[in-house]
Amino acid sequence: MALLHFQSPSAALPHLFALLFLLSLHHHTASCALLLSLRHHHNTLRQQRPMIHANQTNCALFAGTWIQDDSYPLYQSSNCPIIDPQFNCKMFGRPDSQYLKYRWRPLNCDLPRFNGEEFLLQMRGKTVMFVGDSLGRNQWQSLICLIYTAVPQTQTQLVRGEPLSTFRFLDYGVTISFYRAPYLVEIDVVQGKRILRLEEVDGNGDIWKNADVLSFNTGHWWEHQGSLQGWDYIELGSKYYPDMDRLAALERGMRTWANWVDSNIDRTRTKVFFLGISPTHTNPNEWNSGVTAGLSTKNCYGETTPIISSGTAAYPGVYPEQMRVVDMVIREMRNPAYLLDITMLSAFRKDAHPSIYSGDLNPQQRAKPDYSADCSHWCLPGLPDTWNELFYTALFY
Repeated sequence: MALLHFQSPSAALPHLFALLFLLSLHHHTASCALLLSLRHHHNTLRQQRPMIHANQTNCALFAGTWIQDDSYPLYQSSNCPIIDPQFNCKMFGRPDSQYLKYRWRPLNCDLPRFNGEEFLLQMRGKTVMFVGDSLGRNQWQSLICLIYTAVPQTQTQLVRGEPLSTFRFLDYGVTISFYRAPYLVEIDVVQGKRILRLEEVDGNGDIWKNADVLSFNTGHWWEHQGSLQGWDYIELGSKYYPDMDRLAALERGMRTWANWVDSNIDRTRTKVFFLGISPTHTNPNEWNSGVTAGLSTKNCYGETTPIISSGTAAYPGVYPEQMRVVDMVIREMRNPAYLLDITMLSAFRKDAHPSIYSGDLNPQQRAKPDYSADCSHWCLPGLPDTWNELFYTALFY
């Protein structure tokens, strides 16, 4: 997160007065014209069915079924040195393990099994960078675990930083990085206030240009309210708003990102991916057909099996409006990113979240799963390994 510094208090006053004046003119929402324009987009999007993307006409990678497979998981958490406590469910007491023994089978094809050594050989001397929020970090750590456990004797180096963390496989010259940018667009601190700038890409975006493979994601941070909200004001068109329609803000930020990618990334050198919206499981009504009688929890706590998938295009629950925005913006890019459309297949996995088995929770929080269970992130090993099997397939097949 970039910090703007002024040279002196007297130099800062004109900026502060200008900011206060603009804020006095623009209160709680964006202009009517902006909202009417974006409402037209969103009404059009709501009429569309979720799209199923495939890399071949006869193979729908992102539609299919979860099947039991005792050869999974592809690694053990104890054998991977990088898993955050937040994702390390086994270490923090998760008692069941059946959730680890499912494999994604797409329609009309099978995914190639992830081969960590082959990944390193194919990517020798190159850099893969994940850019986004904690779901991107979830996927970043999964990929490192999948590779590391295939070549446990290789020399490695981990450098954790903010916003950039890197893991290097030194014998192969391969770097797997994570750059934290939860909105993808810039957020500055001015006079102690956090300003989310919808028309500027993250200030350190030049670092992204050096990667050979880029995988972006955003989504969850745009919905945070109250103390979890990441901004004090939103800047759009030189005007400032305390808040605005969240889908409108996401769309504007996504278009800024898309234009930046189209203008700044050499697509003959760099492959660009975008991870679809990762679903949450906070409402059991979505997988219990509206029947609430007898339900003992209000979220994913206690869930140990996936939602049964019929292999059709039916989405289990309410399809995320954010994903419609992501899909629309990517389709309108001059050179579209590859959409790793994990939203639907992940929606079936109500069993795969950390729930109360997260190192981020204290004993008091674990005792109150209705309020504290983590139903947004994913256990490792677990679902993000499937995301990376799809990532691996898209890269090399």
